[in-house]
Amino acid sequence: MPKYLCLQRSLPEADSRADKPSPTEMQAMYAAFNAWREKFQSNLTDPGGRLGAGQLVTAQPSDGPFVEVKELVGGYMIVSAASMAEAIEVARACPGLVRPGSGVEVIEIAGP
Repeated sequence: MPKYLCLQRSLPEADSRADKPSPTEMQAMYAAFNAWREKFQSNLTDPGGRLGAGQLVTAQPSDGPFVEVKELVGGYMIVSAASMAEAIEVARACPGLVRPGSGVEVIEIAGP
């Protein structure tokens, strides 16, 4: 089955001042996320996560400036799906992943 890389990223028009969820809203979000994970368990090749620190490796040493990937991409996951449409369905159903100010880019991983 084909695999798809799903990258969560901020949208250019995003308002960085968005309100943080309350503890009650966070509990509801985690419950919805766990239900989503159960429902799509067979599709989740790598549930991914948020990105941490990184470093760009290049052929020529350079001091930069470099764009921090974690400024562009909030997290990732890899899903297995029969089609791009099914991969989009899995990503779109993930609570908190597709919301105002952020979206998910779904990219097919080309096989060898």
